[in-house]
Amino acid sequence: MRVAIVTETYPPEINGVALTVASLASGLRHHGHEVQLIRPRQPQMPNAAEADNEVLVRGMRLPRYPGLRIGLPARRRLHHLWKHTLPDALYVATEGPLGHSALGVAGSLGIPACTGFHTRFDEFVRYYGFGFLTPIVLRYLRRFHRRSAATLVPTVELADFLREQGFGNVELLRRAVDTRLFAPERRDPELRVRWDLAPEQLAVIHVGRLAAEKNLKLAVRAFRCIQAHRPDARFILVGDGPTRATLQAQNPDFVFCGMQHGEALARHYASGDLFLFPSVTETFGNVTLEALASGVPVVAFDYGAAREHLCGACGRRVAFGNDDAFVQAACELATQTDAGRKSMRQAARRAVDSLDPQTVCSSFAGLLAGLAKRGAA
Repeated sequence: MRVAIVTETYPPEINGVALTVASLASGLRHHGHEVQLIRPRQPQMPNAAEADNEVLVRGMRLPRYPGLRIGLPARRRLHHLWKHTLPDALYVATEGPLGHSALGVAGSLGIPACTGFHTRFDEFVRYYGFGFLTPIVLRYLRRFHRRSAATLVPTVELADFLREQGFGNVELLRRAVDTRLFAPERRDPELRVRWDLAPEQLAVIHVGRLAAEKNLKLAVRAFRCIQAHRPDARFILVGDGPTRATLQAQNPDFVFCGMQHGEALARHYASGDLFLFPSVTETFGNVTLEALASGVPVVAFDYGAAREHLCGACGRRVAFGNDDAFVQAACELATQTDAGRKSMRQAARRAVDSLDPQTVCSSFAGLLAGLAKRGAA
């Protein structure tokens, strides 16, 4: 097939959407499909030429979200790009102006299109002082996704929610995790020494954007409870964002590692002993799978990836929004015996062994092939 993918975020940007879309594009190419990628030009590549089958369009920085961009409307360029060589199917991964343009052109040219619901923007606005916009944002998202033949989501829970909200044709596409990259064997004693940790000491870790919507105040509260029982514990934060400076000023004993990539990120995960994920705004939560693949028990709320893959043998899944239960679960896991912690590390890895990226990409290709056949008919 000839598949066009439109996205407003892509590596080297580091976030769940960018990495997921990159994995899907790579998987399609691996299966022999021709992939045309349309995305905004990024600040890191101001003079970069377009690669084969890659189209770079104008973009702008996303307000109050430094490091990410949105694509500006590009209806005329996309129409010119596709009118002579129609893609067999189109996947629109983001709901910004570029994605909106792509759906409009697809409709006018008869290109079968599906969309991905990757980000709960309707929940995000609450954390930036615009909670009153939640129903307006949800209405926009519903109108956007109803213009496509299918909306792809990563969990049964989200599929049920969107159907209740009138989104129409919602289909499940599981997320994958690179179990070769994220693995317990990446544990790095030298890295733990840099964290000022002895082998028997506890490394509590969080990986993700340091921002208001990530609910990091709860992670701090949970760690302070752990620290009361395990004074030797250290809190390791991997990532960057607008709240980093405040967190550092308020918690000078924390270890801030900044953004990490590839094998370095995998070593950071595997060198931890307990992963705290207090966010309540995730569409999925890829970091949950990455932590489990690294053999690190997880404490998270009961939704998204945690609901699908986190069991009692490899962590704790607590009632959504119950902060006290989250803190209690974190303290319980932190005070486990060495034998109990070893057992949980092994169970964490087993929980995600079957989430192979190639299997997920095969499912994605099957969904697109179905769209292409309906479009041809």
